[in-house]
Amino acid sequence: MPPPGEKMASEKENTELVSENGIEGSDEIIEERVFSAALICLEGHFTQSPPMGPKTAARVTSMVSKTLEKTHTLRRVRETLSRNVEIWIWLTRILAASIPTLTARSVGPLSSLNDPEKGVSPHESTALIVMNYDSIKNDLSILTKLMHIARNLLVNAEPQVPQDICAAVHFDQMVYQTIILCVNVTSKGYDGEILDEADRLRLAEITELYKKLLVTSLQQAHNWTAKHDRNKMSFWFDVLFDDDGALNGHDETVADCSGFRPEVAKQQVQHWLDRNSKMCDTARQLLRHYAEHHASKPPGNLAPIRPLAWNWLPEGSVDVPLDEANDDKTNPVWKFDETDKFEQDRAYGRVSREIDTWWLKSRDPNYEEWIVGMPSVESAQSRTEHCKTNLIHRYSHSYRDDNSLVPDGVEDDISEHDHCPNYDDESYGDGPLTGLLTEVPNILDPKQIEALHMIVKSCIFDSSGSGTTRSGENLQRTRCRMFLALDCGKSLLRELLVFIAVWDKEEESLIYQVTMQIVDAIHRNALIPYAWNSLRISKDIISPAQTVLLRLVTDMLGGRTVAGGSAARDGPAGEGRDGLRDLKLVHFFFSSFRSRIVPECAALMHLQAQIREEKSDASEFPVDTWDMERAKDGLAQYLDFLKTVAEMPDMRLRLIEWEAVYDLVTVLSGVEAAVPKKPLVHVPRRNGGAGDPMVERPYAMAAEAVSAAAGDVPSPTLEPAHKFPWAGIKSQIFIILATLLQPPPDRHSPGNPAVQMQMVRYDGIGPLLSSTAYDDHNPYAKERVTICLKWLLDGCEEANDFIRQLNRSGPEPNLKPPAGGTATQTLRVDGVEGDVRVKVRSNRPRVVEETEDVLGGGQAATVEDSSTEAPRNGASIEDDFMA
Repeated sequence: MPPPGEKMASEKENTELVSENGIEGSDEIIEERVFSAALICLEGHFTQSPPMGPKTAARVTSMVSKTLEKTHTLRRVRETLSRNVEIWIWLTRILAASIPTLTARSVGPLSSLNDPEKGVSPHESTALIVMNYDSIKNDLSILTKLMHIARNLLVNAEPQVPQDICAAVHFDQMVYQTIILCVNVTSKGYDGEILDEADRLRLAEITELYKKLLVTSLQQAHNWTAKHDRNKMSFWFDVLFDDDGALNGHDETVADCSGFRPEVAKQQVQHWLDRNSKMCDTARQLLRHYAEHHASKPPGNLAPIRPLAWNWLPEGSVDVPLDEANDDKTNPVWKFDETDKFEQDRAYGRVSREIDTWWLKSRDPNYEEWIVGMPSVESAQSRTEHCKTNLIHRYSHSYRDDNSLVPDGVEDDISEHDHCPNYDDESYGDGPLTGLLTEVPNILDPKQIEALHMIVKSCIFDSSGSGTTRSGENLQRTRCRMFLALDCGKSLLRELLVFIAVWDKEEESLIYQVTMQIVDAIHRNALIPYAWNSLRISKDIISPAQTVLLRLVTDMLGGRTVAGGSAARDGPAGEGRDGLRDLKLVHFFFSSFRSRIVPECAALMHLQAQIREEKSDASEFPVDTWDMERAKDGLAQYLDFLKTVAEMPDMRLRLIEWEAVYDLVTVLSGVEAAVPKKPLVHVPRRNGGAGDPMVERPYAMAAEAVSAAAGDVPSPTLEPAHKFPWAGIKSQIFIILATLLQPPPDRHSPGNPAVQMQMVRYDGIGPLLSSTAYDDHNPYAKERVTICLKWLLDGCEEANDFIRQLNRSGPEPNLKPPAGGTATQTLRVDGVEGDVRVKVRSNRPRVVEETEDVLGGGQAATVEDSSTEAPRNGASIEDDFMA
């Protein structure tokens, strides 16, 4: 709110000017009069009747700027202007006039935008903008101010009044057209090579001004839809049933296997908008008063366009397409024999039967009862072997039928989720994007784009809704289903998810939090499985958008635990509505992990191991390092998901019941075989001589390695894809295994017997023991393995027996110097690459202090035999080696 002095000055100015103009007693305040005068000039400017000269333009700009300032600070001015129908009509006329002329000066004639043969090339568009720089800059500046004012006018005690007036005068449609113009300009590639530095700066400035107008337009659209169900549905109708998107050649009916007919849904939503066209009483009175007393003078009459025009036209002059005017609850009835589609939809009462039918077919199959079970370990083993066998073939096709990877006899045992259809992802390629808003995340930065996320949230998130309708329908959930059913919605969701990855947004950011609420809305509609499958890319094990979706789901479930979560609200997992919904989501993701993610990652690791053992040629490796990075990011996110789930005691029981140990051990064994451990120290080879390397000042060498990683010295070249290290994966697995192996919450010992036996049964002890050696690809892995072994051996005789057998079969140490003398031998030192040459000396009265110059002035490590008779493992490395 403004300071008291400013407010009083405004009121004094108002009183004086009213007296001067001799209109005392008029309902208008001075701000209305001044702003209306500015708008009249601007409408004439954009229609060239007449254009403004520089002095008039400066005065008009000053008037608009003063109005903008007052709508920021004075609630009285905001609310008065917001109810002025004449002002809203002027704003609509100005946008209607400005859009074609700005389009022509920026990207060519409006008629050419959808005609490839008449379209303007990037070269021509660049020249157009540079040529019209001054006029475009001035016009965009004033239009952004007007849009800013229009946004502010919707912020008041009764926002539904200006919201309805906006719809009546079609200002909302002009905002939509403005968004289209801004997207067309800012998403177009420009030819910078033809420009000098000054022109490049001009082009960049115009692009930023268009972005600013786009941001303000999105903010206005958000305020127009906020807490207004009809406006939300109208906006959703425009952006989801995008006619350009519908003509992109994508067969939606085939794509989701549900028989969904978008053209039928579009008509049904239009009928709902017709039936729900009644405005609030105040808006109707204002519109009717304008139509009766002011329509004969500029800016003219309200356009009598249905379905809203009946609100202000004389009663009986037009049909009123309303539902029955009562608040009684109704039961939806679908009359198959009704030939009048409008009447058929009216009897149904809900937004769209086509959307409802699609949802029944597309939601999680386990929504009502458990239909799809968990894939068995045996089926997963078969699937893994099949993936290993067919790895090369799998990557030789850019588009594949997912079932081609399912071996005979396994298909029936794999979750039905695994047979969902494939979708090509175009957001990471050069293909077209579907829908107007889909381009916006590629144009704006995180601070600019917030309004887009807020619009989506306000349209689909439960707590942003207004309850249920007379027919018992939750409109937020219906719009959420529309969001996923239509190509434009799926494309927008994909871009919102990828946006988080591209900008590396943290959990605390507003964008991340709002996107998580969007994901939560999708989850409450049991459509996460559908969304997951729609986000797939055929060449990726896990697409970037899927990875972000899983990250959001993980944090959503983790947030429930932190806040007391589903367990606190509903009891153990699987009890209560929210707990059961979360359990089914975990079931879906673990099914996918077992039947798809683990087999395909294990197949890549298997081929890496074959190449490492020289059983296959490196040229056969079918993917590049970038693809491996994406696969690793997705796998790491899956493991983070399982870590979060395992920390929830009741969900942990489910992972144990599903034998998650098998899948974790499969990945652990795959990495162990595929990737050699990365030492802390890389030992240099001896110059000009044969034999094993010697080590000098290993920690100094380690410091050099750290310095290289920090960019102080050149780092090594990128390893080829077949040597991809899957860094950090083992460490994540050890955390999950340690959680599963620990005793139940009510006990401190022994370890969990079911998990201990699963570790024995699925050969998990060997990979654990192998991981006790230092591996710089997995920092702190040794410490985590120690915890796993503690719980594994605690009370499990089978695991302890395995360790004893292993110790008995181990080779004797070979550090035996000749009596009273020294010998140079080799020794494996944890964290050091290769074998280390050491001197071993007998613990006799004569002390050996020999050194060997093996690295040009350095000393060999010296090891002392601590036994006078049978030296066995009694050697120690001297201090000079460890310094």
